[in-house]
Amino acid sequence: MERCLPMDGVVVADFSRVLAGPYATMLLADLGATVIKVERPGTGDDTRSWGPPWTEHSSSYFESVNRGKRSIALDLADPADREAARELVRRADVLVENFRPGSLARHGLDYDSAQALNPRLVYASISGFGSGAGADLPGYDFVVQALGGLMSITGDPDGPPTKVGVALVDVLTGKDAALGIMAALRQRETTGRGQHVEVNLLSSLLGSLVNQLSGLLATGVAPERMGNRHPSIAPYETLRCEDAFLAVAIGNDVQFRRLTETLGLVGMADDPRYATNAQRVANRTSMAERLENVLGARTAADWQDRLQRAGIACGQVNDLSRAVHYAESLGLRPMVDPGDGAIMQARMPIDFSDSASAKPSPPPRLGEHGDRIRAWLSDPDAGAPPA
Repeated sequence: MERCLPMDGVVVADFSRVLAGPYATMLLADLGATVIKVERPGTGDDTRSWGPPWTEHSSSYFESVNRGKRSIALDLADPADREAARELVRRADVLVENFRPGSLARHGLDYDSAQALNPRLVYASISGFGSGAGADLPGYDFVVQALGGLMSITGDPDGPPTKVGVALVDVLTGKDAALGIMAALRQRETTGRGQHVEVNLLSSLLGSLVNQLSGLLATGVAPERMGNRHPSIAPYETLRCEDAFLAVAIGNDVQFRRLTETLGLVGMADDPRYATNAQRVANRTSMAERLENVLGARTAADWQDRLQRAGIACGQVNDLSRAVHYAESLGLRPMVDPGDGAIMQARMPIDFSDSASAKPSPPPRLGEHGDRIRAWLSDPDAGAPPA
């Protein structure tokens, strides 16, 4: 049986820039969609200039979320380019944009105008704070991490609020956007019509806070920073070894007994202070001290090997280079080569038993495919968009 791409034949008009939108459309490209990236002439996507690090043609930031796409430069203030953009909307299955809510209306590319041009279009809008009272607020991941409470639960208890080390809210929002787009495409098979899919950074963050937000709703008390400790489980934290820290995750009493036996701490699992998870949470400081007294005698790598062989969930704190090598040692294929001299990139982390994987193409140069796309848009009898 021939293996096809899950989203083969889907045409995406990508009017987004920076991270959340381009990440969503790159996921769609990885799944086989044809993504046409519309950029500003001269400068293109903002992230083309966000460096260092730089690559041969752009920045590593831009290249991290734009593989597998075609690029056309269109000035939406120019009548001819604006008409080309509208023709692209007529031919697309999906449009993705992250302009400030309402700003595309002056170009006739807002949802109502686009739906009039193409009733089957799935139109996805990504904003910082929604299209209502927060429509005029600029949406940057860093600010949303602050306003959305993520910083308040990240960092050491005695230290300042801390952002996560990557633009995690943008990534979560991009995944939400891709999920919403695929759901709308599925519903279109039944209704024959597209619809407006809206996601925003603040809602995606709040929807991702799971147990922390649930704890607030259950108690009325906002959770606080706990460093690497967990509010409900212990030990579930980093513990100091001879040379480095080891992350140890114990989910139940049986696992705790196995941990203490492996460490040679005979009887600790029967101590009333540590026998149950609730007691370990209440006495986490003294518990951690006892564990670290033993762990400090060996390296984190040594303990990782010993504890993993005993079935304990643990791992030393790796830098990114070691993290990639570790994934490779497990056969997980974390990287993908887009070819044409482009830098290696993180592979889309989804595998299918019966669907093919898209062969990635390198991130496009600004306007690289403009001539071919314009020729396709000007031909009323043209079929699929150019490769």
